[in-house]
Amino acid sequence: MRIGENNYIKQLCLKNEAALVYVIDSYGGLLKSVITKHLFAMPDRVEECLNDVLLSIWENISSFDEERNSFKNWAAAVARYQAIDYLRKYQRELQQVEIEDTLVSEEDMMFERLIDEEISEEMESMLSCLNEKDRILFWKLYVEEKPMDEVSRETGMKKEVIYNRLSRGKRRIRKRYLKEMEA
Repeated sequence: MRIGENNYIKQLCLKNEAALVYVIDSYGGLLKSVITKHLFAMPDRVEECLNDVLLSIWENISSFDEERNSFKNWAAAVARYQAIDYLRKYQRELQQVEIEDTLVSEEDMMFERLIDEEISEEMESMLSCLNEKDRILFWKLYVEEKPMDEVSRETGMKKEVIYNRLSRGKRRIRKRYLKEMEA
């Protein structure tokens, strides 16, 4: 069967590898560009991230909804979030290294600051549609990765209230990014 613009999504759902080759040929440049934008300071991780993006598209194609978005925008969003995850993962790796055990070079410290800035800018942009209280909750739970119990104690909010605020906030963020992708 010949894979083309009219049937590649259906064939991806049927796990036809030729459809994945079509996606690579048609959208590989876009995906690599999105990843490179976020991993500019880690060029050695771009190919690995691209492979993970393609695997994610392959495994999660059933969550793609043609009525809500174009495949191009959906795939670009997958690439963007995968690249951000790579930044977070690398940031955690840097933080786990004991300063006493290794000599941290000036270049490594500058690189870590660049990653921190990139993540901070992305998170600020993403959370800008939320009110201040919700931004603080998202930051504590998803960036600082604090446990729910600790955030509940710090904010004085019950866990149920926090879960409700997070749910509404995720809806707002999703709605905003869907509008941006359609534009």
